[in-house]
Amino acid sequence: MTGKKNSPLIVKWESQVRKGMLDFIVLLCLEKREYYGYELARATKTTAELDISEGTIYPLLNRLKSEGLIASRWVEMEAGIPRKYYKLTAKGRGLLPEMKASWQQLSVSLKRLMEDNR
Repeated sequence: MTGKKNSPLIVKWESQVRKGMLDFIVLLCLEKREYYGYELARATKTTAELDISEGTIYPLLNRLKSEGLIASRWVEMEAGIPRKYYKLTAKGRGLLPEMKASWQQLSVSLKRLMEDNR
């Protein structure tokens, strides 16, 4: 998160925080447009500095799909194999504002706590 070398405990803690945010991060990415799996993993690395492996992204996408938050469709490519594109469903679009509000509230609370402890 900081780009600095951190202690192993901080690195582990940051990893756990990011893992806990995966659903939210993926849904935020899909709010803007459709992505295929590998492209989505690259987008999270670029925008959220989160490196999601294929072994993580596809099970996550399958779970979000089974929960009805995202949908997928196959797109034939002129060259190469077909790609599976993912997008938010109405249920996913409905949940995202609640997730954003929850995150905002948590952020404000954490900021207040950090300022109170100075």
